[in-house]
Amino acid sequence: MKRTAFFALASVAAVAALVACSSTPEATEPDPTTLCASGSPPPGTFCAPAPLATVTTTVTTSATQTTASTSATAIPALAAAAATPVMQGLAMQEAPGMQPEGGPFAGQFQEGQTLEQTINISPGKCYTIVGVGIGIQELDIQFFTQPVPQAPPVLLASDSTTGPQATIGGKASGCWKNPTPLGAPGKVVLKATKGTGIAAAQVYVK
Repeated sequence: MKRTAFFALASVAAVAALVACSSTPEATEPDPTTLCASGSPPPGTFCAPAPLATVTTTVTTSATQTTASTSATAIPALAAAAATPVMQGLAMQEAPGMQPEGGPFAGQFQEGQTLEQTINISPGKCYTIVGVGIGIQELDIQFFTQPVPQAPPVLLASDSTTGPQATIGGKASGCWKNPTPLGAPGKVVLKATKGTGIAAAQVYVK
């Protein structure tokens, strides 16, 4: 009887020990990620380097950003009325007996800007071009032709005067004559080489 009780007690003790072992959680190693995140991991803990920050640069282009134009603003000849009397007086001196070819043309200039006017160069005709600037210290005129549209324009003549008045084919040198029996498209270019203001020009022919 005593032996049976002993075995019973031993069996109960074994079962209790077995239950106790199965209910006790296994010890686990600390997660390296958690240790690294703490900022002070134990020695020997490998921590992966933090990813580099991505820097995004945004370039913004203003819609109002503009580039200075090289072309003067064309204005009606009446708006350049201040230049008209001077230009007429200059024409009487430099283009006596010649007739206007079309009307005058004018523009509002910033320094360095140009204004173009196309004309038809007739065969055998002689041309004089006069220009006057108001507020412009140095006005220049160039006379081009461009027989072939895709080819660069060809310079026919340019003024050799200085100051706010400019003339091509004036009285001293004689009018510029088309040396060929053919007509061609022509172009007059006014340039405010120095100064800002208005300028007007007129082509004369005979």
